[in-house]
Amino acid sequence: MAVNINQLFKPLANKVFARLYFAQTISLLGDAFTWVGLALLAFEFGGEDAAAILATSLTLRVTAFVIFSPYAGVLADRIDRKKILYTTHLARMVIVGMLSFVTQVWQIYVLVFLLNVFNGFFTPTYKAVIPQIIKNKDEYTDAISLSSGTYQLLGVLGPGIAGGLAAVMGLREIFFLDAVSFIIAALLIFTLPGKLIVSETKDKLLKSNVWSDIKKGTRDLFKDNLIRFALMMEFVVAVAGAQILVNTVGHIKGALHLTSVEYGWAMSAFGIGATIAAFSIGILLNKKIKPHLLILTGAFLVSFSITSANYIGIFPLIGLWLFAGMGSSLVEIPAQTLIADRIPLNEQGKVYGAHFAWSHLWWAISYPIAGYLGTYYFNENFLYGGILSFILIFMIYVFFRKKVGSYES
Repeated sequence: MAVNINQLFKPLANKVFARLYFAQTISLLGDAFTWVGLALLAFEFGGEDAAAILATSLTLRVTAFVIFSPYAGVLADRIDRKKILYTTHLARMVIVGMLSFVTQVWQIYVLVFLLNVFNGFFTPTYKAVIPQIIKNKDEYTDAISLSSGTYQLLGVLGPGIAGGLAAVMGLREIFFLDAVSFIIAALLIFTLPGKLIVSETKDKLLKSNVWSDIKKGTRDLFKDNLIRFALMMEFVVAVAGAQILVNTVGHIKGALHLTSVEYGWAMSAFGIGATIAAFSIGILLNKKIKPHLLILTGAFLVSFSITSANYIGIFPLIGLWLFAGMGSSLVEIPAQTLIADRIPLNEQGKVYGAHFAWSHLWWAISYPIAGYLGTYYFNENFLYGGILSFILIFMIYVFFRKKVGSYES
């Protein structure tokens, strides 16, 4: 996938988006510090039980997203979105700073849950802001691609940077550096000119019911056939992706008898693949390739990549994980751009919130499936996960074939 660098960075000519983008980049780097610090903190408290602590933390993370992101989407349609963005950064600054002082495992769980409550408010709001400040369809597609690609890139590079800093500064101190990143990002957002509000009509806000708005966000998400198709295919990505995130380490260190170094290579390949596809997706969509074809290709690619993983060596596995990462981005990014394309601007916040909740619910379902397959079918877990993914693709395609087959970009 060739990437046109000039086109990729064209959205940064919009000064408001550029400041938001750099704020997001800084906070994403901070997130890498958070999760590396948490992993080290889990080992400090749990030793061999560190995996259980991290698994519980991931479950709490997803739970916070599912519960609170629909409210975040409604709020994003009601008040100045800029206030949500910088307030959530300041709240996360306080929480990650408190992680430096934890003395019990339960304190980690409480702080992780609270941290991701505010993440659940920030992310849907940020996604809803992009089409609000960039009116041109092609440019906001590039902006979403740039943001998603940066997220994937920092997912690869961030942990290495954070690990090196933790080694130099110390485990507890890494959380203070994380807090500083949130302060800087909050200041960038706070100094944005004007407001980021979709409607100045006070009467509408006063009469509107929060629960009704939440239900409307979900209805709007599911009533559009193409958006619903994308959301269902995200379930495929969650099923296959959970296999990668949960079972790769056991396969490489247990079945292949290799080390953490090779595990790092494989997971980096997944992140690099996702980054390449994310940076390319805007170009593919701007060339009028139909979104549902990209989504179908991505779902097939990530499912195919895991199916034979139990029966190959480390280097073929790294290659497959590269393609799996590409497939995940080919599904997830068009799903975001479709909301911007097909939902009215003043309704997008609640729909992005509903989408964020439902897409993370898929992961909440998929993690236990991956854990079960990894525990009871250790030598066939990826095969069975791949078969399940292909079954889902077939069912979704049969159901939606006529509904989305005639869609024109």
